[in-house]
Amino acid sequence: MRNSKFVQHYYLGSGALNFLKPLLETKRTANESFVVFVIDHFFNGKEVINQLPITRDDLVLFADTTDEPRAEYIDDLSDKVKSYKPYLPVVVIGIGGGSTLDIAKAISILLTNPGLAQDYQGWDLVKHKPVYKIGIPTIAGTGAEFTRTAVMTSKVKKLGMNSDYSVFDQVFLDPDLLKTVPKEQFIYTAMDCFVHNVESLRGSQNDAMTIAFAEKSLEMMKDIFLGEMDLEKLLVASGMGGIAVANSNVGICHPLSYGLSLVLNLHHGYSICIAFNQLEEYYPEVAEFRRILEKYQIVLPKIINESVSNKDIDRMAEATLKNERPLENAFGKEWRTIFTKEKVIDLIRKM
Repeated sequence: MRNSKFVQHYYLGSGALNFLKPLLETKRTANESFVVFVIDHFFNGKEVINQLPITRDDLVLFADTTDEPRAEYIDDLSDKVKSYKPYLPVVVIGIGGGSTLDIAKAISILLTNPGLAQDYQGWDLVKHKPVYKIGIPTIAGTGAEFTRTAVMTSKVKKLGMNSDYSVFDQVFLDPDLLKTVPKEQFIYTAMDCFVHNVESLRGSQNDAMTIAFAEKSLEMMKDIFLGEMDLEKLLVASGMGGIAVANSNVGICHPLSYGLSLVLNLHHGYSICIAFNQLEEYYPEVAEFRRILEKYQIVLPKIINESVSNKDIDRMAEATLKNERPLENAFGKEWRTIFTKEKVIDLIRKM
């Protein structure tokens, strides 16, 4: 049994972003106050920047999401915030995909907790309340706007800051922000939500609440991608999937994808799709996943070829097996005797 936390407040619907300014006005109550905007670098120079209530005292950080967020990069951004003013910001806002949202979460934590980002890779290691934070997703699927995880990669592992302190205080869900996402990225990210639900439902660490969220989210995902597209509905499904997995756990696919991301620098949604495509032995939902890819004309390439060394594959397997809690969720306490390194390597070679 666990004491589970959800996002406290959210705005949902077309034009939701318009409510950001009046909300920030309630936070800018002191003479010495500023807001940190952590924005995906994709939007640098784009029209959406003009919609944001940025004042001259605020700090804007364009987060480079070319690669998965690295702990050292998060440390550098946090240092920029600390050196910007002799006092802390009143709000940290993340605007972008899952990587940008996770970077904003981590920055808000590091502003009030000593040490480096990698010090908090694990479960419930954060001790002090972070700066108030707002999440504004511009793509749907990661569920990062609702999870208790700020995922990052350090030198040896891909693992998040898993803490109630990672949960956003406020979320804005505006479907208008999803309309410019390229098709491939749109599908890869949405399938992250699909996999969240499958892993949550087929694990041992769920409960009636998380099952309800995951079942409904998965039903909505099928309606959206095998029926009629609805961006607002997709944002809701993404959020529900994020809540489900945040309060249960992922399973086999995510640990495998972490190994791919760590060694091959693949983006999360893409690595999730590559891994899940080879897991029909464990998840019958792979068949529906493939139907969705076929409908949207997405062809997944084989990424493990002669350019990937045996040493690289071994590193991927080791990184996968570091994710003990998800693998216990998938297989039970004796997971090490079932999901052996040899089995992991066999799966990776199929990718």
